[in-house]
Amino acid sequence: MIDGKRVAVVLPAYNAARTLRQTYQEIPHDIVDDVILTDDASKDDTLLIARSLGIHTLAHDENRGYGGNQKSCYESALARGADIVVMLHPDYQYTPRLVTAMASMIASGHYDVVLASRILGRGALAGGMPLYKYFFNRLLTFVQNLLLRQKLSEYHSGYRAFSRELLEKLPLRACSEDFVFDNQMLAQARWFRFRTGEISCPTKYFAEASSINFRRSVTYGLGVLATSFGYRLNRMGLMRSAIFHDRAATLDRGPGEVAESYRAFRRRA
Repeated sequence: MIDGKRVAVVLPAYNAARTLRQTYQEIPHDIVDDVILTDDASKDDTLLIARSLGIHTLAHDENRGYGGNQKSCYESALARGADIVVMLHPDYQYTPRLVTAMASMIASGHYDVVLASRILGRGALAGGMPLYKYFFNRLLTFVQNLLLRQKLSEYHSGYRAFSRELLEKLPLRACSEDFVFDNQMLAQARWFRFRTGEISCPTKYFAEASSINFRRSVTYGLGVLATSFGYRLNRMGLMRSAIFHDRAATLDRGPGEVAESYRAFRRRA
């Protein structure tokens, strides 16, 4: 807990058995009140290891995708009373030791979302990010900053912290269940005038760390561009996208309704 705010770390997991234990052990449990893992129908022992560590676990009957995994994580965190939610990949690509700093930036009241940037401090290339990924990261970020009228160092980090208010306000259910979910979420945060901060974060690329292949990277990049141009067209009144306007797709349905939905999910898991 930080400044009286309950902190939850959510772990969207898929085949993370080889790195989950190390990730979990480095989470700062002195300030983290809850750790939640959603297993997206992994083919390895991710679920067994998570339960052996005492992590609160959810299990999808079938693979829903990275975005679908996060939706389950956030709904669970809200139902369990989190005020600050930190999303951390369990593949040990990002250091869990920054959870305290990121959560503190939210607790301070200055930011609603905090991104752990691999670009600030030159951590990306030093950590082994493939050169083509670095190039497209910089190119996409440049275009996104122009269209969203922001000045972020990157939009593509998988290490993020959010306030409860932001998670309840954004129409997350209208977002994709694939990798572009991350960028749609940031575009939504910009649309609803939430404040975004960044912190420098080292990163590691190694065999066990999750990564998408070149073909999936291209699909993701096209989705990012579509989201950013869609944002600008919506701002100009030339388009009306559900991810910016669908109030029914928010997670804010009242404590009783969220809790009942969560209990139903647990019964299916």
